[in-house]
Amino acid sequence: MQKVWLYLENGTFLEANSFGASTTNVGEIVFNTSMSGYQEIMSDPSYAGQFVTFTMTEIGNVGVNDEDMESTAAHAKGMIVRQYQERYSNFRAQGSLSDFLKKHNVMGICDIDTRYLTKMIREQGSMMMVASTEVNDKEELKKILESSPRIEDVNYIEKVSTKESYVHKNGTYDPFNFRYNDAPKAEAKIVAIDFGVKRNILNELTQAGLEVEVVPNTFSGDELISRYNNKEIDGVFLSNGPGDPLVLKAEQEQIKKLIAAKIPMFGICLGHQLLSISHGYDTFKLKFGHHGGNHPVKNVKTGVVEITAQNHNYNVPEAIVEIAEVTHMNLFDDTIEGLIYKDGPIFSVQHHPESSPGPKESSYIFGEFLSLLKSQR
Repeated sequence: MQKVWLYLENGTFLEANSFGASTTNVGEIVFNTSMSGYQEIMSDPSYAGQFVTFTMTEIGNVGVNDEDMESTAAHAKGMIVRQYQERYSNFRAQGSLSDFLKKHNVMGICDIDTRYLTKMIREQGSMMMVASTEVNDKEELKKILESSPRIEDVNYIEKVSTKESYVHKNGTYDPFNFRYNDAPKAEAKIVAIDFGVKRNILNELTQAGLEVEVVPNTFSGDELISRYNNKEIDGVFLSNGPGDPLVLKAEQEQIKKLIAAKIPMFGICLGHQLLSISHGYDTFKLKFGHHGGNHPVKNVKTGVVEITAQNHNYNVPEAIVEIAEVTHMNLFDDTIEGLIYKDGPIFSVQHHPESSPGPKESSYIFGEFLSLLKSQR
């Protein structure tokens, strides 16, 4: 392994080993508490622009495979792990994590104290950093970091959204039978706005009984309203995605049109945040965000606690209760996790119901979307 050097904006300078791409990258450092699923995390477009510090100590031992990809590429700037295992062993593995990262030009950083980094982020908050296999001088790395844009200044949606519309047909994947489940006959048709959508979200929507057409973030609200009025579609889904939602001014303007037209809508993560902003309630940045697969969320309607997977740095404000009913609450910090709006057939959740870490507590939400669409006919 070659050496890699890290410089964080709080002045921390560290040396480690590299098992991924040989390059210099700038991004935001966050930590993720998931015990498994590193390939899904690295291929989740929502992590674009970030270095992910894994609290799980050993990473790489199950290799990688094509079916666990959440998109067509790895989007994070890099992954930081305590110990990397090059020798993988899993009946589904098709290659090593190291080769995967190099293929997608993503940095892999190991032999570093991830507990130290995680505690630092928890106490001081998420921050920008630079990592390099090419530059080992602290002052030079500091100059690179200070001259680079911050994550909130970059529109990563333009990088990760599809460029062409397409129809998604796969249902959920059965890893033990090596096949996608047969999706039921579609009972409604939706347009999914791709802000960086995860493949498994599309799988769950299809499995719930929806025909899913995926369109770019450059969608026209007027066109969707026309299609809805002509009964060509039954509703709209707003996907997850990376970065600061306040940056997405053009997307907000189009969503406002859909709200005014009372189009049935469902949003997850970034989509949840964009619905809040488009209603006039700006999001705020959390100290270190929620990233991991062990977040307890209480369903306010049923009282059931669901163990959820999460990946977000931003949250909707408490003042949103003026126009929406809270359906889910995070039991770690009492932040809002789900809403039903009072001005139209619209609801959203902050967590990821497709990830099913518990394993299936939140997947019912996709069925609720179908029920909402059918009730509006």
